[in-house]
Amino acid sequence: MFVAQRLKPMRPSPLSRSKARHQRGVYAIEYAMAFLLFFGLIYAIICYSIVFTFRFGLQNAAEDGARAALRHQATLAARQLKAQQVAQDRSLPWKPAAAVLTIPLPDVCQSDTGTCLQPEGTLVCGTTWAQRCQVSVSVRMSDLHKVLPPFPAFALPDELIGRASVLLDGSAL
Repeated sequence: MFVAQRLKPMRPSPLSRSKARHQRGVYAIEYAMAFLLFFGLIYAIICYSIVFTFRFGLQNAAEDGARAALRHQATLAARQLKAQQVAQDRSLPWKPAAAVLTIPLPDVCQSDTGTCLQPEGTLVCGTTWAQRCQVSVSVRMSDLHKVLPPFPAFALPDELIGRASVLLDGSAL
């Protein structure tokens, strides 16, 4: 016959009590290490998203400037000025106060020969493939280290560039 015995609660031995004392605070250390890892990851994602947002804005400004060069103007120099003006107007909302924005006069070059329009000069753009001209617009933002959150210098750029080019249709010239 089976007789139920009353079980005594087990008490930890003195040896296991000393091990438990040595383990105190381990969870706090593990949490601190995991927190630093995840915080660093989130911080890097935020820093790079700021850079990509600025770069996206500059690229859109350059593309809008290049499209403005396609609109009819009396001369190629007028197309250059219009493209530069539109690129500047579109990039100013993306520009932080501390950054430096540079928009040089767009290049107008023949596609085949590479001959470019010089100041006070002329360039023949026509309908044949050899006479087609290309307009290249670039928008540059520098001194980003003043704008971006503190991050190691090797990981973030100090300058961003947006570039776009279009082929001018010779029949519209």
